[in-house]
Amino acid sequence: MTKMAPLDVRGRTTVITGGAAGMGAEVARQLASRGARIALLDRNADGLAAVAAGLEGAGHTTHVVDLTDDDAVAAVVAAVEASHPHVQSLVTCAGSSMLGDIDQLTMAEMRWLMDVNLWGTVNVTKALLPALRREPAAHITHLVSIYGLAAPAGRIPYAMSKFAVRGFTESLRHELERSTITVGAVYPAGVKTGIILHGRYAAAIDPAVAQRAASAQAAMYHTEPAEAAARIVEATIRRRPRTMIGREARLVDVLVRVMPIRYWAPMRRPLRDAIDTTTPLR
Repeated sequence: MTKMAPLDVRGRTTVITGGAAGMGAEVARQLASRGARIALLDRNADGLAAVAAGLEGAGHTTHVVDLTDDDAVAAVVAAVEASHPHVQSLVTCAGSSMLGDIDQLTMAEMRWLMDVNLWGTVNVTKALLPALRREPAAHITHLVSIYGLAAPAGRIPYAMSKFAVRGFTESLRHELERSTITVGAVYPAGVKTGIILHGRYAAAIDPAVAQRAASAQAAMYHTEPAEAAARIVEATIRRRPRTMIGREARLVDVLVRVMPIRYWAPMRRPLRDAIDTTTPLR
């Protein structure tokens, strides 16, 4: 593989989805500190404004958008291009979670998560490709998940969405391999952003039971957002095709290669409490 020259982000724009909080906000801060201009996308207008107000430098913009709305995405990308003549990179941090097993989940709940995690990612990526193609060098970074490497019980819609994002990312990388755009996937393990605590759960689950499972999952998260964001920023600038974040991600990556059928056996016990959405509280 030919080694790519790193991106010079100074004065050029990175579009970040999910920019109102969590990983998106932290990635924005770190890129802005390197001289990049930032276009922040999210549904949360107040959160976007707060993050933008704290960014170093000038020329940053905020854009309120529902990434699952095709027309809204087309309009917001046009607005981004009007404000930013040099869109150099895209980092997709927007996403949500969903707790529940197959008997608890409805089709509507599973479709909702696929719309947010998969189709939102595809939508904004496709819409931004013309702008990225105008740059002499550009990069797309998709946040996947450790659950895009291994699919646990109790996380069917989330794992489906993340395996699909992984497939989209790899196929897109191959389609664009002779272009000026490179594509990378980032696989974080547990980052302490609160996504699982603020995510959704199947309506059939007792809310207290869902909170117990979410708290058990959150207790397994060890990576600080600033540390994860630094890896994401470096992966984007260095145009890396594959990046693992966290010891657990590296271990699971090896585990599924060594035990492609039986990898769930060693994972089951550590995740026992995090996937239990059926046992009533005592």
